[in-house]
Amino acid sequence: MLAKFLEKIETKEAVIGVLGLGYVGLPLLIEFSKAGFRVVGFDIDPEKGRILNEGRSYIKHIQSNNIKKMLDTGKFKFYSDFSHASECDAVILCVPTPLTKQREPDMTYIVDSAEALVPYVRKDQLYCLESTTYPGTTDEILKPILEKSGLKAGIDFFLAFSPEREDPNNKDFSTSTIPKVVGGYNNSSLKAAQAMFNTVICKTVPVSSTAAAEATKLMENIFRCINIAMVNELKIIFDKMGIDIWEVINAAKTKPFGYMPFYPGPGLGGHCIPIDPFYLTWKAREFDYPTKFIELAGEINSAMPRYVVEKTLNALNDRKKTLNGSKVLIIGLAYKKNVDDIRESPSFKLWELLETKGATVDYYDPYCPEVRDTRHYPQYANKKSLTDLNNISDFEAVIISTDHDCIDFNFISKNSRLIIDTRNVLAANDNVIKA
Repeated sequence: MLAKFLEKIETKEAVIGVLGLGYVGLPLLIEFSKAGFRVVGFDIDPEKGRILNEGRSYIKHIQSNNIKKMLDTGKFKFYSDFSHASECDAVILCVPTPLTKQREPDMTYIVDSAEALVPYVRKDQLYCLESTTYPGTTDEILKPILEKSGLKAGIDFFLAFSPEREDPNNKDFSTSTIPKVVGGYNNSSLKAAQAMFNTVICKTVPVSSTAAAEATKLMENIFRCINIAMVNELKIIFDKMGIDIWEVINAAKTKPFGYMPFYPGPGLGGHCIPIDPFYLTWKAREFDYPTKFIELAGEINSAMPRYVVEKTLNALNDRKKTLNGSKVLIIGLAYKKNVDDIRESPSFKLWELLETKGATVDYYDPYCPEVRDTRHYPQYANKKSLTDLNNISDFEAVIISTDHDCIDFNFISKNSRLIIDTRNVLAANDNVIKA
């Protein structure tokens, strides 16, 4: 079984399927296409297929010329119908793994996708999960569902987990240049997954099991979550002391060893750091062990939007104005600069809190001209960004939540009455308050 799969990979005869064509799946599909494989993209949203087949990208930092090149190979197909998975030699699952309202893992997308694939599982295929999740998911959830096909993992088909490490619009690292951790259900599964990813990734890093690979991704993001929480807490403490946290960070990072800079902000956003740590928190309960660091970090980071709103309220009060009845402009809806990704963006929480306090809120974000539907803030769906900042002086306060390079912050500085800067874009003065 393994020899046949490896030969198909080596000769580029293998058909690679990617299920879930979002910020993780689409770049991966493009890389396999570049490497010369026939590729099949699966997504429940047929609109994505229509856009791709027109040679366009629906993700801002992924250039349309990459889509056109994939089309020009004549080796790309898109389907919303998962029955075509039977045509693939490998199927890589890149589906969302959000949290429920109770901060517990929501396995719906993994379970539903696996159930839909069951009738089309065949011998000698590789199934690889990329979605960030708790240790044990691949073996405990994905494997039993796929085995409803009557075939056995590690015997009839290969099974692996390889966590995504995407950082949208990172100029220094892309999908192909970031080393890829791979864990297999058994040794043959590991070899199959490694062989496949070695064709498109600079380096694969094998680990002993799918659970070890799942834990690796959680460790990476928990490390970031806790350190961001630390600087967010220090930001508040130093502010009370009259010390600029950004000045302290810039001084500290001159030390060439033993220190890594992390930066405060208005809260955590994106598909990883606000969510992934709580997957381990949930799993740890099974072993009767509390994850104190993780939960405390989550509390601190979740409190940042409230801190920003409090700073806004106090700054207005110092000017004998109230937040209730004021017009407030949020600069930036995306969770980080230079992307159109709004998942878990703290700007939405800011928006909601400001409205709760009686403010009238608008936003400006050239990357997000219209709000897409979101799980937690459906009330803002279809709201539109301001098209320009010509009337910025009409707002009692402007909150810089995302520091896109394309935004003219010099203009904002000169024409705004009051600026609450959460990203250290502007120098502090009477009209610029750091938060």
